[in-house]
Amino acid sequence: MRIGELLGVGRSADVYAIGGGRVLRRYRYDRDAGQESAVMAYVAEHGYPVPEVFPGEGRSTDLVMSLVRGPTLLQAFAAGKADAGQVGRILAGLLRRLHEIPPMEPGEPGDRVLHLDLHPDNVMLAPQGPVVIDWANSRPGPPALDCALSALIIAQVAVDEEIGPPEEARRALAALVTELGDALDVGDPLDEAAAIRNANPTLSDREIDLLGEAVTLVRELAS
Repeated sequence: MRIGELLGVGRSADVYAIGGGRVLRRYRYDRDAGQESAVMAYVAEHGYPVPEVFPGEGRSTDLVMSLVRGPTLLQAFAAGKADAGQVGRILAGLLRRLHEIPPMEPGEPGDRVLHLDLHPDNVMLAPQGPVVIDWANSRPGPPALDCALSALIIAQVAVDEEIGPPEEARRALAALVTELGDALDVGDPLDEAAAIRNANPTLSDREIDLLGEAVTLVRELAS
């Protein structure tokens, strides 16, 4: 496998072109990408929009998948090519579709496949429609937790004055909260989402410090 141009840099992995309409996502630390590949293949079998995966190629820390062309939802929003309402509708729609898929293995009643990191930068706007990437955190669980995490991730941006105009993120968050409706539970699921974010080693100290304010904002908008 010949590794080509660096296409993207994430918090924990880098994405490279490898030719043939495929890309390589490689973790910077020793993490087996096999489970992520298996989840993506599983949801694809249920008609969910993800890149095609090619298991068994490269290192254990590698995920080889098809190249998805198009901007992320975040890039489109920042460029004014998608508005807050569209952000909310797209994310809520993707969450609902995902939560129709049963878990890969039997679990608790009501469990579904969760993404647990579904935010505008993990949605690619391909010509055929939105495609969801970065399934590293995926696991089975209650859909309310997934919805709460998506809202909380955007809320962390909306309360951070240092990373851009927070009013834009706040409008996107308000649209998501409205679109999710009763699927967003701002009680225990939101508290659990905050605990997950607090334990995330890739978050900065500032992001951790703003978690409480972000939780409050989600609850205010939901009320």
